[in-house]
Amino acid sequence: MASPGAEPSIFSRIAAREIPATIVAETDHIIAFNDIAPQAPVHVVVTTKTEQYQNVGQLAAADPALLAELVAVAERVALEHCDGEYRLIFNTGASAGQTVFHVHAHVLGGVLEEGTLAAH
Repeated sequence: MASPGAEPSIFSRIAAREIPATIVAETDHIIAFNDIAPQAPVHVVVTTKTEQYQNVGQLAAADPALLAELVAVAERVALEHCDGEYRLIFNTGASAGQTVFHVHAHVLGGVLEEGTLAAH
């Protein structure tokens, strides 16, 4: 959970339309947008609109229905943008490559660039 008085995450700011992004899917609780530094031909970030949870473990424990909605949106993005063949990646913790501590998944489709995994 974000600390009181903490700045909103970049993902919260995108969801609030404070920062421009190419939004590819959206529900009342989830937003999906193209990554600004793609590591594959299709690289979409799928996240919650609020930053209640820092990572997928917290989300799964507290709100499995919201996690299911996030995964369903990721699947829809994958079907529409990469013919259903994709990677769904959740980075959890700094040493795993997470740099934005607002739960999110990366949908990667197409041939990945050698030596890359989605980090942030």
